[in-house]
Amino acid sequence: MLIRHFGDISINEVTFVALKGYLAKDMDRLKASTIGHRVRFLRSLFRWAHEEGITNMNMAAKLKEPKQGKRVPKFIAEEDMEMLRESCKGPMEKALISLLYATGCRIGEVHGMNRNHINWESKSIIVLGKGNKEREVYFDIKTYLWLKEYLKKRTDNDPALFILERKPFTRSSVPQLRYVVKRIAKRSEVNVNIYPHRFRHSMATHLLDRGAPMEIVSSLLGHQKIETTRIYAQLSGERRRELYRKYF
Repeated sequence: MLIRHFGDISINEVTFVALKGYLAKDMDRLKASTIGHRVRFLRSLFRWAHEEGITNMNMAAKLKEPKQGKRVPKFIAEEDMEMLRESCKGPMEKALISLLYATGCRIGEVHGMNRNHINWESKSIIVLGKGNKEREVYFDIKTYLWLKEYLKKRTDNDPALFILERKPFTRSSVPQLRYVVKRIAKRSEVNVNIYPHRFRHSMATHLLDRGAPMEIVSSLLGHQKIETTRIYAQLSGERRRELYRKYF
């Protein structure tokens, strides 16, 4: 994108003003979050070039990300969650939906799970999250039963927790897992857009609604900063109503 904008020039010829112009040209048609991504990419590129001695100065160091309004994550209502469960066909679908909701894991984390990562006694799984950081997540008795049922029916030796539904029965890709979630959602006729990350939002919101401490929810989600978790508190309308009635 930079080459398309500037032409095939030396990175040393790119000035701070020129970078601001590059960002400004799409300000009107792109979201602030997209411009923010571009700023981070530019800072990363020019920091690397400066550290490697390719440039004498880091021209992107002073670029600022545009201010963004806080996006409120969307969650699945508990009645819709039950409709999704009821629409699952077979233990694999039920295990996947239950696990996404119970653990709040990202779809990439579920993709990377192996069978031997599960501790059946404590109903927990070790997952590899962002920044290659391991954390322990937990699941409920429903998830326990469906995982057991799913694994009991498998005849392969692949270490992956979730495998493809057809031969060669190797680890399911992230797009394949997304497809399964979409398939279940379409079957359920739930009137909201269902995607894997929405289960993560739902788990966090429902835990906060039930009075779970924010520090615990933050740890379960693998957030580095509690501010990232705090946004879910905005969603807890039921909890707010309950507290209003309690204290007013």
